[in-house]
Amino acid sequence: MTLPTPTDQAVDLRAHPVDEVLDHVALSLQVRLLPDTVVRKRRSVGARTHRNTWVRIERRLLDKIPDQGWNGTESAARLEGVMQPAWHGCVVWRDAGAPVMWRADETSLLPAAPVGGAVLSDAPELPDDWWKALNASLDALAAQTTARVATPDTETITQALVTETVQALAPEVVDTTVRHWTPAHADLNWANMTAPVFSLFDWEDWGNAPRGLDAASLWASSLAAPTLAERVRQERRHDFESRDGKLMTLFACSKILSPHAHPQDPRLEPARRMAEHVVERLHHTGVSALTARRHGG
Repeated sequence: MTLPTPTDQAVDLRAHPVDEVLDHVALSLQVRLLPDTVVRKRRSVGARTHRNTWVRIERRLLDKIPDQGWNGTESAARLEGVMQPAWHGCVVWRDAGAPVMWRADETSLLPAAPVGGAVLSDAPELPDDWWKALNASLDALAAQTTARVATPDTETITQALVTETVQALAPEVVDTTVRHWTPAHADLNWANMTAPVFSLFDWEDWGNAPRGLDAASLWASSLAAPTLAERVRQERRHDFESRDGKLMTLFACSKILSPHAHPQDPRLEPARRMAEHVVERLHHTGVSALTARRHGG
């Protein structure tokens, strides 16, 4: 099937023609997509179906599909103790006109609306039960085992990537070795969770990652709402207090403080302050450990 793709580069599906894609998905999955429910995002398009399910369609360049494949939503269906929509089926195909693949996953409907956009400027009212459900799901996820490797922002996370990203922000952090790799959602932000009933969705990029990646990602998406960012740090403090969690905080700060950052981004200053604090903590911890080794501790 050849689709109207004028380039082999990433395209914005909010502007890119997708009518043929929607027709192909509807025929393949034997569903009717409800036109007035279509939601278009930069990398994906979603719609409700006539059988009260949801279909999410994503376009991805071949070089952004890792060797492990591109079945995150499907493979996440086996995760135990994680609140997420039930997975029903999928269709995947290669675009004949470009080095691109398309994937559509059908799942149950979300139990509530998404909390908000990927980045929030105002703190939503979330009950304590919601936070308990978030913690239970993240803890259950971290306790799983998988051969998958997380692909945040569609880039496979490796020790080399962690080192490069952290040292781009803080070159004085010499030891960037990750101690603990655990399963992570890898795209944890306020657009991928629901409230008031908690559910976590969009599992395309999940897999093993340094401990604290999810906590740091959610904190970074909350920085424009200081009370919300602090709540995230309190709820996931066991992640943030770990050495890997500190590295992931710098990893998240580095993305905010990149050379291409918008100068009016309200997250810039709090990210800068936190990065300085974390670097100081890492230095202090490193000196303390070295002293202990010298004294046989």
